[in-house]
Amino acid sequence: MKNIDFSKLTRPNIHSLTPYEAKELPCKVRLAANESPYCLDITPDKKVLRKLNRYPDPDGKELKKTIAKNFKITPDNILLGNGSDEIIYYLITTFGGHVLYPVPTFSMYGIISQAIGEKHIGISLDNNFDLDLNKMLSAIKKYRPKLVFLSSPNNPTGNCFSADRILKIIETSKGIVVVDEAYQPFSSEKGFLPMLKDYKNLAILRTLSKIGFASLRVGFLIADKGLINEVNKVRLPFNLNALSQSMALEAFRDKKAIHTQIKTLVSERERLSKELSGMKEVRPYPSEANFILFRANNADLVYQKLIRQGVLVRNLSNSIKNSLRVTIGTPEENNFFIKALRKSVGGKE
Repeated sequence: MKNIDFSKLTRPNIHSLTPYEAKELPCKVRLAANESPYCLDITPDKKVLRKLNRYPDPDGKELKKTIAKNFKITPDNILLGNGSDEIIYYLITTFGGHVLYPVPTFSMYGIISQAIGEKHIGISLDNNFDLDLNKMLSAIKKYRPKLVFLSSPNNPTGNCFSADRILKIIETSKGIVVVDEAYQPFSSEKGFLPMLKDYKNLAILRTLSKIGFASLRVGFLIADKGLINEVNKVRLPFNLNALSQSMALEAFRDKKAIHTQIKTLVSERERLSKELSGMKEVRPYPSEANFILFRANNADLVYQKLIRQGVLVRNLSNSIKNSLRVTIGTPEENNFFIKALRKSVGGKE
């Protein structure tokens, strides 16, 4: 059998891509993936379990109705996805490039753009991790992007971008501006859903992944009906499985429990921020999400020391010098992390 160099068969835009790597290190406390530490005790409808031999509802009609009721919109304004990642893929497939976004931000905007073969441009945030409005507007004028992605609260910095700057970008862009609100449930700000009626080129991304249902892979796009219709042309059939649809419905019915968990995580975020602020070797940044970005001297070494003590956080030093990101865990997990971090930055383990 002859050998085949498959890299020679791949498209040029794929050569420099590396697979997205989700760290699966065997640590006692895992605070790296921005997951919720809590899982609601919900089960899918038994009727669904008796019909696993059949394809799921291709349109997710019941789930759309429930989402529409919760957000006071119509089902025609919703497109369901197998996580937000799939919807980002569909948006770029549908509308193409240029694709514009600030950096650092959620990496999948750039990765998916490159995978599809569309040109993409990252514009550096300002010194406060806010949108550099002049640079963004100049890029919009120069490249006329079909899509602008704005994650607010932003991952990995944790802050919300200034609302007036986002609005200026929406008003200036001739393309579509997607405000990714994956972390909005943890924010003190209302988000941009109320603006949909005023701006046809505005689209909102939401997900259940950050509020306790990461395994379901349920994301949804909220936008003008005409935009939804175009993106729906490239949506794969039966893209959201029956179990995820059923569990997502149950999640929306148990809003009180979700709200209680979010409230607990926000309280823990504030407590953790104060603890980090009290360490002279550490500089935390304000957060409106379920994680905190912080700087530490020799972050690579601190990261390794934390792992040796059984704590996994996210090392972001490649994009933000000497920076780590910690997901908010349970009070017990957060206490374990703080104790380990003090040892790590203090030169002891």
